[in-house]
Amino acid sequence: MTRWRVEDGARLAATVWRPGPGLRAISSALLGGGIGPVDWVLNAQVPGGYARLDPREHLRELAAGYGLLGRGVGMMTAAPVDRTVQASDEGVTVAATVGLRVPTWAAAPPGAADPELAPARLDGAAPGTVNIVVAVPVPLGDAALVNAVITATEAKTQALLEAGYACTGTASDAICVAAPMVPDSGAEEPFAGPRSTWGARIARAVHAAVRAGAVDYTARLRGRSAD
Repeated sequence: MTRWRVEDGARLAATVWRPGPGLRAISSALLGGGIGPVDWVLNAQVPGGYARLDPREHLRELAAGYGLLGRGVGMMTAAPVDRTVQASDEGVTVAATVGLRVPTWAAAPPGAADPELAPARLDGAAPGTVNIVVAVPVPLGDAALVNAVITATEAKTQALLEAGYACTGTASDAICVAAPMVPDSGAEEPFAGPRSTWGARIARAVHAAVRAGAVDYTARLRGRSAD
């Protein structure tokens, strides 16, 4: 669901996902990061010149304003959230927002700085973030959840390179992978690498969503240049 708000004179979008009870997630998000139960996932757009130094509290305020209760995951991006790209592959669904104003190599030389990345923005609110939400319909063990994050990140990088961006992502990318709770029987998927059944599906869905988002981002840049 897309929700809108006006903040500092700008009309900004946010996506809210309420999956219902019985899910847990692994996330790198500022709010609700780690592994644990998840009742909702929020991906909120912020202005490109975002200057608040309390983004975690800001996300809590937004979640309360949207009526989100319980434990959730909150992410921020300056990318247009109303242009969220969705993709699916045999039960796996993915939503991605793709902003690439500051494309970055993960292994940069010591002391290298992104030209638009201020230290205060290293909390996930920097411009140009790629945020990814993955929903898997089967329980994943702890190791498989971690493996799913690796697989999704590899697929993201592959998509960006194929779309013409010489980068592994941006310095503030965030991810959330959600799956059903592990049942008492312990029947869980132990693997989520790219050659496992569910890992392959995660990889294909993430790749499709991020690549489409990157292509859309490029088209919008070219459109503004032509104006």
